[in-house]
Amino acid sequence: MATSLQSLLAAREWLLADGATGTNLFAMGLESGEAPELWNETEPDKVRALYDGAIGAGSDLFLTNSFGGNASRLKLHEAEGRVFELNRTAAAIGRDAADAAGRPVVVAGSMGPTGEIMAPLGPLSVEAAADQFEAQARGLLAGGVDVLWVETMSAPDELRAAAAGIARTGAPWCATMSFDTAGRTMMGLTAAGMAALVDGLDHKPLAFGANCGVGASDLLRTVLGFAAAAPALPVIAKGNAGIPKFVDGHIHYDGTPELMADYAVLARDCGATIIGGCCGTTPAHLVAMRAALEATPRGPRPDLDTIAARLGAFSSASDGSGGEAGGRERRRRRA
Repeated sequence: MATSLQSLLAAREWLLADGATGTNLFAMGLESGEAPELWNETEPDKVRALYDGAIGAGSDLFLTNSFGGNASRLKLHEAEGRVFELNRTAAAIGRDAADAAGRPVVVAGSMGPTGEIMAPLGPLSVEAAADQFEAQARGLLAGGVDVLWVETMSAPDELRAAAAGIARTGAPWCATMSFDTAGRTMMGLTAAGMAALVDGLDHKPLAFGANCGVGASDLLRTVLGFAAAAPALPVIAKGNAGIPKFVDGHIHYDGTPELMADYAVLARDCGATIIGGCCGTTPAHLVAMRAALEATPRGPRPDLDTIAARLGAFSSASDGSGGEAGGRERRRRRA
């Protein structure tokens, strides 16, 4: 049965989203360079285990294994002609998992960037990108997702293209961008800029926010930037579990479940309504995050010094808009 994100947002003060897709699939045996989307057909039990892990940890919403499921990304694996079926399969596995959960769980169809540079700097026009996003969206909707979830965007025009493609389907959607360059996206957008961009769309998302980036502290600084813009829409926070480190030939994230529990509570108090994790976030992190959100009363909006003291120093001295990071540089307390 479908679960309406709108109804959950109306009924709850916060929702717990899921954690990482790549991190958890790599732990199941995905090799670097493989397309995770191909696992929807070749390793469906492992994809189901990914979804079940989030559901079992208490997530109210999880993303499908379809982040790179657009034609540009799949072309790298000679699978650009299989956009519809790979996305439909990712969604169908998720639909089955959610329907077996015994409680309302939202299936969100993950849609990442194309990996192309948008015109006029690159070859991909807004119109062509919109066509790609529409094709992916239709596959996800055919498989049974409740909402489409555009994530990890950096270019404003690519987000507009995703909005245009999704608008042709009429489906509800959410959007997040990655603010990983001194408080801005790679293409220079600030938190306030994203809030204004979303507000100007004809087919507005149900919620918007930030994911990935360079650490929990920086992501919450971005969330404070959203809150300062007084958006009409709910805010999403999906931060990485600490900072990536290269250990024994593999990338590891140093954020503990305790750190992510602290992050979740701070994210809520900063103004986020949908709270989850991104890279490095496992079911163990999610369990701790849900327990902390349930046990900790809502507090005042934290300042930057409080965020830095509890989660670690910011990676840059500016939030991208000219504001200072706040607080002296500190070593991360819970690496």
